[in-house]
Amino acid sequence: MDPVKEPVISLRGATATLGSRPVLRGIDLTVRRGEVVALLGANGSGKSTAVRSAIGQVPLTGGGIELFGTELKRFRDWARVGYVPQRTTAASGVPATVREVVASGRLSRTKLGLLSKADRAAVARAIELVGLADRAKDSVNALSGGQHQRVLIARALASEPELLIMDEPMAGVDLASQEILAATLREQVAGGATVLLVLHELGPLEPLIDRAVVLRDGCVTHDGPPPKATGQHALPGHDHVHPHSAAEPIRTGLLT
Repeated sequence: MDPVKEPVISLRGATATLGSRPVLRGIDLTVRRGEVVALLGANGSGKSTAVRSAIGQVPLTGGGIELFGTELKRFRDWARVGYVPQRTTAASGVPATVREVVASGRLSRTKLGLLSKADRAAVARAIELVGLADRAKDSVNALSGGQHQRVLIARALASEPELLIMDEPMAGVDLASQEILAATLREQVAGGATVLLVLHELGPLEPLIDRAVVLRDGCVTHDGPPPKATGQHALPGHDHVHPHSAAEPIRTGLLT
């Protein structure tokens, strides 16, 4: 197998439930090295559950998951993965500065939680990439919604991940922040990052997308080139209503 195109994420026959409700109904999804894949679908189609299962936040009831060719239950190299959850609609209440929150994304690469010169440089670069260098010492509680989202992305970028998983990164974000986030993502893709995005519309990220995977009622209904137009009927089972995450605060771990 060409190592450049080896699978980075592989879901095989994945099933999952929330409560007693089936959410994933045997989906197959492969994201190969260097790809940018958009996961699309209507509310409740299973998009967020699929990406959260890929990082172990939602246990599967059937099927399997591999990251970088390793079964999820045996995968330990989380520094290779950057995860950006759905943002909250308000400040998280965490009494921390922008720099402190972004530095928490570097912990998976540190020894005893102590930041080296290289760690501090990576944190500074991540903050600069998302256009918040002038706010590094400010409390995250003082930020706007779009700036809050940029902090989440900088935290994920601080570990210099090979795989970036982002859940609705553009939802509810002002246009200026959307443009900054799109430029940031372009730089990561140019550097060889593999990206899996949950989106409710392609928007400014459309030129970066290699494949669109559409979920409907927990099943894959489309896996192929993204549509040229992002109108409401461009893809089957897809709509534009965004369910804001009501309980996804900035936390201090990579995946928690």
